[in-house]
Amino acid sequence: MHATDVGAEDEEKWLAEGIAGVQQNAFYMHRVLIDSNNLKDALKFSAQMLSELRTSRLSPHKYYELYMRSFDEMRKLEMFFREETSRGNCSVVDLYELVQHAGNVLPRLYLLCTVGSVYIKSKEAPAKDVLKDLVEMCRGIQNPLRGLFLRSYLSQISRDKLPDIGNEYEGDADSVNESIEFVLQNFVEMNKLWVRMQQQGPHRDKERREKERGELRDLVGKNLHVLSQIEGVDLEMYKETVLPRILEQVVNCKDEIAQYYLMDCIIQVFPDEYHLQTLETLLSAFPQLQPGVDIKTVLSQLMERLSNYAASSTEILPEFLQVEAFAKFSSAIGKVIEAQPDMPVVGAITLYVSLLTFTLRVHPDRLDYVDQVLGACVKKLSGKEKLQDSRATKQIVALLSAPLEKYSNIVTALELSSYPKVMAHLDNATTKVMAVVIIQSIMKNTTCISTSDKVEALFELIKGLIKDMDGAQDDDDDVDEEDFKEEQNSVARLIHMFHNDDHEEMLKIICTVQKHILLGGPKRLPFTVPSLVFSALKLVRRLQGQDGDVIGEEVLTTPKKIFQILHQTIEALYSVPCPELALRLYLQCAEAANDCDLEPVAYEFFTQAFILYEEEIADSKAQVTAIHLIIGTLQRMNIFGVENRDTLTHKATGYSAKLLKKPDQCRAVYACSHLFWVDDQDGVKDGERVLLCLKRALRIANAAQQMANVARGSSGSVALFIEILNKYLYFFEKGNPQITTKAIQDLIELITTEIQGENTTTDPSAEAFFASTMRYVQFQKQKGGTMGEKYEPIKAN
Repeated sequence: MHATDVGAEDEEKWLAEGIAGVQQNAFYMHRVLIDSNNLKDALKFSAQMLSELRTSRLSPHKYYELYMRSFDEMRKLEMFFREETSRGNCSVVDLYELVQHAGNVLPRLYLLCTVGSVYIKSKEAPAKDVLKDLVEMCRGIQNPLRGLFLRSYLSQISRDKLPDIGNEYEGDADSVNESIEFVLQNFVEMNKLWVRMQQQGPHRDKERREKERGELRDLVGKNLHVLSQIEGVDLEMYKETVLPRILEQVVNCKDEIAQYYLMDCIIQVFPDEYHLQTLETLLSAFPQLQPGVDIKTVLSQLMERLSNYAASSTEILPEFLQVEAFAKFSSAIGKVIEAQPDMPVVGAITLYVSLLTFTLRVHPDRLDYVDQVLGACVKKLSGKEKLQDSRATKQIVALLSAPLEKYSNIVTALELSSYPKVMAHLDNATTKVMAVVIIQSIMKNTTCISTSDKVEALFELIKGLIKDMDGAQDDDDDVDEEDFKEEQNSVARLIHMFHNDDHEEMLKIICTVQKHILLGGPKRLPFTVPSLVFSALKLVRRLQGQDGDVIGEEVLTTPKKIFQILHQTIEALYSVPCPELALRLYLQCAEAANDCDLEPVAYEFFTQAFILYEEEIADSKAQVTAIHLIIGTLQRMNIFGVENRDTLTHKATGYSAKLLKKPDQCRAVYACSHLFWVDDQDGVKDGERVLLCLKRALRIANAAQQMANVARGSSGSVALFIEILNKYLYFFEKGNPQITTKAIQDLIELITTEIQGENTTTDPSAEAFFASTMRYVQFQKQKGGTMGEKYEPIKAN
């Protein structure tokens, strides 16, 4: 059996013996009072009952149980004394003298306090005199545990009898002061006894003693609560007498547990108005507290209470300015940190977080205050490596997040010069987290960043996302791919939040973004470059019509200049490599250059797209997609002269015919037919070349059929022929003279024959497609008019 178990058993036994002694003597006390009304014997038994409280063998928790048993009996005895004196059976003065003959000090003082309560109630003597007498005589018990409970008893029986303004015990002008003095004196003596408990016993029991003291702290704190309830403690009295006396005791006791608890009590029990008006006095005590006191928690609670007080009414705010609350808190925190050089970094940062929260709630319009707090935090962190303590890091994130949450506008945070300096102390992982928080704030509040300087400052804050940080490990094993994609997508979305109606400033913004994202490395570029390109193209659209001339020495913002930037930016994708994306972006730029009437620029972008196609795109599926993109973009171009257009269309048709799979070749070649017949361009209507493309597509489709027959023993699908038929019909309707009804009829018969052929693979979707095409032909014939006449010769089976 453990020694602690033995001790617990012994303690239970001692408590049981004590309770038995209390009950036995209480029984005899009541019996002599009821049966014989023998006051002398009653006092003897009550003294014997109270003698049980002289024990030193019980822990505070067990002693409290014994005390409460005795307390209940003493309340009954007090009622008896009150009845006896009110009936006139005995004088309260005589009773007060009589109980002082008890043999032992502790029972005598308990009885004295009990009779003292009756004495005050009788009003036969001024309450202040009786209270002063009792509080002085209680000095006779210097054992910490017994003394604390005795003085707690005194506080309990006197709390409703203290002379106060407007109550029945008020007396003369000094009575209220005497009440305050009585409570303060009792508080001081109780705190001394409470602190003395820490020094008793061997060092190995320190933890147990601290736990026991924690159980007793409310006995001491109740005195402050009593003080706060006295009407006579107005602001002047609190400022001149009460607070200085309490703080003097708190500071002088030099006990960490007592200092923390009592400072917390002061903040909790007295009104916020008093704290605000005595802020300097209250804060002056903090630097004098012991280094082990958790000052940050107490100060944070004080600032939270006062910020809630400020929020309760706008009329109160001028008082905060009048007493210079921010300056006093800021100074006090500085002094506390200076007085405690060993304070952990997390403690100091927590204080600054509380001060910043206070500032944002009380003085939201004072950005200089916010920057001052951040600057003080930077000063504390200067000379230190990046934070490794997770708790400190968490507090820094809270510090940096507070302005974002309050102002809902990153632009305001960008005006804080110390903001990036604080952020520089975060480790790489947390820098990324904070950067994401900043971007989320911008997106949530749809904040527009309108100058290059602000963009520069913003990129400095989110640099953890846009480039590899020093010492960061960006290996594939260390980076979660999904997280990385989400981070880079957030940066891409952010770029679209940069806007300025002034063209010059918008160009500066684009240049700033380009400078930063090109440092991001090949992994980031595919995410960020497209956003920059489209943002720049928006500006190009706004500038359509400017020719890019130079006026004097000043270079205007022109499309030509922006296209040069775009060319450099897209080239950076070569390092990834990401040729498909680069090709798409070149084609977008070519289309924009077309709209700006910049033929050489558009031609250059097409040239780059073809070079990428030739040299970089090897995958057959990617080639199919790319050639269709090129054809589609080229069809929409209207700026090219005959020579340039012929060169590009020749390239497009040539590459189409060189695709790996015959069906892909066929579709790309018939798509090229649209390059030679553009409705809104009179100069681009070459019927012969359209027909050549379609005939070439038919030959390729036929070759595909034969290859299928060789490979599988049956003809392949006729879908390609049906698709080509639809192209014939399209150009027939558009008025291409080379597309005759005979050619269309021959193609329809060919398809019909193929579908009905024995060797043809059944393809329901192709048959449905053909049936739908024939219905369309029939519809056009029935419609009548010019189109009906054109379609009349065609027989739709």
